[in-house]
Amino acid sequence: MPKHYGHSDAEYKAVRNSVGIADLSHRGRLNVVGDDRVKWLQGIISNDLLPLKPGQGLYSSFLNHKGRMLTYFRVYLLAESLLVEDVGEIGEVTLQAFKKFLLYGTKAKMESWADSRGLLLVSGSKAAELIKAAFGADVTGLKPISCLPYEITGQQGLFLRTEETGEMDVELLLPSDGLAAAWDQLLKAGASMGVQAFGTDTHNVLRLEAGLPMAGHDITDEIVPHEANLEGKAFSLSKGCYPGQELIARMDTYHSVRRHLAGLTLSNAEIPSKGDRLFSGDREVGWISSAVQSLATGSVIALGFPLKDFCAPNTVLEVEHDGRRYQATVHALPFYTRR
Repeated sequence: MPKHYGHSDAEYKAVRNSVGIADLSHRGRLNVVGDDRVKWLQGIISNDLLPLKPGQGLYSSFLNHKGRMLTYFRVYLLAESLLVEDVGEIGEVTLQAFKKFLLYGTKAKMESWADSRGLLLVSGSKAAELIKAAFGADVTGLKPISCLPYEITGQQGLFLRTEETGEMDVELLLPSDGLAAAWDQLLKAGASMGVQAFGTDTHNVLRLEAGLPMAGHDITDEIVPHEANLEGKAFSLSKGCYPGQELIARMDTYHSVRRHLAGLTLSNAEIPSKGDRLFSGDREVGWISSAVQSLATGSVIALGFPLKDFCAPNTVLEVEHDGRRYQATVHALPFYTRR
């Protein structure tokens, strides 16, 4: 995925005002098959697969024994398999983490789809209109984190309703040899809508404005799910045992969360770097995980992890960047919502 296609501002405006497309084929994705696929995956991930019906999905994570998040992903229940898609650019982390728990005799098998399947993202208020024009598919009723099997450019694929930009986001998963044709078809069908291809620079601005954390940027093995505000979204307290579950249950019982993911707005500031420290006076109280120049707010915005006593909206902190400190004010997430 390139940083941009020449004009980041135009890419951003296309997504916010109409529609844009991006190539997410670099993301990790796995297909899990076998008679024990649900039972096996249910026993190692943090969320509960059992209530899902075919076509439905959910967010989850894989934790270490300390309850920290090694990976963060979406799982979709298909007719004969489970699709696992990383939420972020973390390579084969999920595949390697799962492999250690795939014991001999378990009737489940993982297949990496990193090379055999491509992944395109269609985002914007006209995303459904573009998909209808390009492929004849009606995705208007597709709810977030659900999927629809469909023939795309003559090959069996999937439409996945996701959350990437704060707009309507629909991904196209299809065999890699059909990727170029689908891309060209989207550009051709969307020409009258002002469709633009967008890269990582624009994607990061869009997702931060929408307050969406990403694995490898905001979610790392330093973070537990409670700290990333993922209660009710990416982990279950009632499904039974899984790696890290005891610590998660203890944190919930004793309310022992030290920090929380928070939004921050920075006035007259340079864009801070990942890991730049947050201060309240002389006290270090957290760090920055992602930051961009926001077009929606006209200021630098960031996601960070202040201590819980410094997470209330309008709390004034400072961020230290390149030896200088800038004012950083806590802002309720998201920074942007479509009205």
